[in-house]
Amino acid sequence: MLYFAYGSNMNWPQMKERCPSAEFISVAKLKDHCLAFTRKSDRRGCGSADAVPEIGHHIWGVIYQIDKREIGRLDEAEDFVPGRAQNGYTRQERYVYTDGDEERPFLVSLYFAEKQKSPPLPSAEYKMIIINGAKHWQLPQGYIEKLEQIRVAP
Repeated sequence: MLYFAYGSNMNWPQMKERCPSAEFISVAKLKDHCLAFTRKSDRRGCGSADAVPEIGHHIWGVIYQIDKREIGRLDEAEDFVPGRAQNGYTRQERYVYTDGDEERPFLVSLYFAEKQKSPPLPSAEYKMIIINGAKHWQLPQGYIEKLEQIRVAP
């Protein structure tokens, strides 16, 4: 399965722990979405990343190839159980563009949060996990600078 990570799963050690088979494929861009923090992570106790539709904006992230046998591990980490009425996230398919090149689309799976009213801000630690992943995979500098401007909980 091709999976697009745009939040803390860009962190390579975290991703390899969750899915040991994960292989880096490419940096990619999800068009017409912006990064937001629309739900509280029970595990981290702070706002967690979500891709929210917004025309003209985009989210950079990473495409991984993951063995099908590990999808359940990733679903569990994202609080998604297929067929369950209430999930933290849902897994859906979208096209992303490798290196931002719209001539090179990849159909990938990614997770969208089930939004909550008044979710908390992300913690400084969670924000740094995302930024460190973005730097590790050398996402565009302008995007990293946007990530650095994310407000965090006091």
